[in-house]
Amino acid sequence: MSNKGAIRGALLDWYDRHARALPWRAPPGARADPYAVWLSEIMLQQTTVAAVGPYFAAFLKAWPTVADLAAAPREDVLRAWAGLGYYSRARNLHAAAQQLAAMAILPADEAGWRALPGVGPYTAAAVAAIAFGLPTNVVDGNVERVMARLFAVEAPLPDAKAELARLAGGLVADERPGDWAQALMDLGATVCTPRKPRCGDCPLAFACRALAGGAPETFPRKRAKPVRPERHGVAFRLEHGGKVLLVRRPDSGLLGGMAALPTTPWRETPWTAEEAQAHAPARAAWRVQGAVRHVFTHFALMLEVWVGEGAADGDWTPIADLPRAGLPTVFRKAATLA
Repeated sequence: MSNKGAIRGALLDWYDRHARALPWRAPPGARADPYAVWLSEIMLQQTTVAAVGPYFAAFLKAWPTVADLAAAPREDVLRAWAGLGYYSRARNLHAAAQQLAAMAILPADEAGWRALPGVGPYTAAAVAAIAFGLPTNVVDGNVERVMARLFAVEAPLPDAKAELARLAGGLVADERPGDWAQALMDLGATVCTPRKPRCGDCPLAFACRALAGGAPETFPRKRAKPVRPERHGVAFRLEHGGKVLLVRRPDSGLLGGMAALPTTPWRETPWTAEEAQAHAPARAAWRVQGAVRHVFTHFALMLEVWVGEGAADGDWTPIADLPRAGLPTVFRKAATLA
């Protein structure tokens, strides 16, 4: 047996015994529902399995099919997504569902899925392999880590991405492509973990060059992370008659299309009271309630929260309904503080 054959055989045997039971998965040897695979992969982008589970169940309950999701008002989809983050995913999910619902049959190959909004090379490859049994090269962060250790790749991320994808592609075969993709993901998520890898439980330990070198936890190599910049803003909680003023953020930009408290722009320097007042939604006796801090992917936000009483044009939501208003986490923090 070739080394490729030995690696594939060992990992697939391990997967048959240790595959994670996830709500969007089929058992080893079976193909999963394309809608469930696509929905879960979009949700899992930059998000943990534990966080996705309840959202996936809620979406399937509300919209059991692609056609149901396509027919839903976009505001309902954004509201159901609130708290999961990276909100462009929800907008793209809804737009892609409308495109899929208009098709006579779901696309079965990478190119067909890649043409949809919000579907990148990884997601397209994952759906094609897991749902349609095509031998695609499915490479996420877990797979990159496994490849970096298995072959002791010295180049740091992100420079090594192309090499890691090439190495992963060399192990792809026509046999059980969906199980192979999920086996690599599971190995990286549960055994070949970023810190303290469980090499004693790894089915690929016999072939792992990083383990042979004595320091598998040092792979993949990484560049030093730049300091995350800090931005500042002021959020306004305007109350009137037991209700709170909410706005809908523009589609373009961060948190696009989501319900939110009115806010100043976010910038590198703190706002003076006079500057912030010019962005307030109404003239009011504003008082500073405090501040909340929220970390986005590329920056951290310090958001000062002002509270006041007054009237203004806009969407007014009963205070009791705020938990169900679909506010993104940063604005939910601000509303809770106020």
